[in-house]
Amino acid sequence: MNTPTILATLFALMACASLAPGSARTNDGEIRLRLRTRVEPYHESGPWVEAQYEGAIHPSTTAIIITDMWDKHWCAGATRRVAEIARRMEPVLEEARRAGILIIHSPSETMDFYANTPGRLLAQNAPQSAPPVELNIKDGSLPIDDSDGGCDTPGDKEHKAWTRENPALTIGSGDVISDNGTEIYNVLKEHDIDTILYMGVHANMCILNRSFGVRQMSKWGFRCIIVRDLMDAMYNPASRPYVSHAAGTELVYEFIEQYWAPSTTSTDLLAGLRGEALPRGD
Repeated sequence: MNTPTILATLFALMACASLAPGSARTNDGEIRLRLRTRVEPYHESGPWVEAQYEGAIHPSTTAIIITDMWDKHWCAGATRRVAEIARRMEPVLEEARRAGILIIHSPSETMDFYANTPGRLLAQNAPQSAPPVELNIKDGSLPIDDSDGGCDTPGDKEHKAWTRENPALTIGSGDVISDNGTEIYNVLKEHDIDTILYMGVHANMCILNRSFGVRQMSKWGFRCIIVRDLMDAMYNPASRPYVSHAAGTELVYEFIEQYWAPSTTSTDLLAGLRGEALPRGD
């Protein structure tokens, strides 16, 4: 282990108690999560390195926002990956719903499909709340070039291919449906939510930039966490930095961890939801 990594680990351990064996669910119902972030041990002289620490969420004050998990994407590669993510996401949502976490479905530009459904009405009828003054959070430049749309299947052209959320995902009783940041803010305040778990696509675009995305909700003071193995990025390996799709996606996660929000995994989240021991880390 190199010196920066050792220092990052020490800093994380000083900030929070180290992970201990036993259940990831505490007696008061909190869920313990292993969170990954990026730190700069030498303060503006680099390098930024990975650090892990233990955090906790409480189901009653936590929401999951499922971002743009459409039935079909204009990019065939993205469509295939979304279908696989949906398959792995569904059991996590079932456990989260059972634990009392609020589920918000946000398949943008498909609200006509859900008109007058119970979930849509929950969003539209939530009491209005005025957002606070936005926090001034510094940002950086994305580590990938997605100016070509980020599609990794040649020949695909941008168009609106989606009509609804991926049908592999269940919309349960009490789930909310909205693609509007103001509506979602109203819902979050109505339920006294302070923490948002993000799942879905795409990390470098919609996850960050939607009106309900990580940037906006962080500026409004919510604790945001990305579930990185239930996400994807729009990145074409033919573009800078000329790495594989998986490597480019990982660079986007590291960017979010550095500037906006820590990340966790569905494995750790499921362990907490089920009251199991956290799996061993790397």
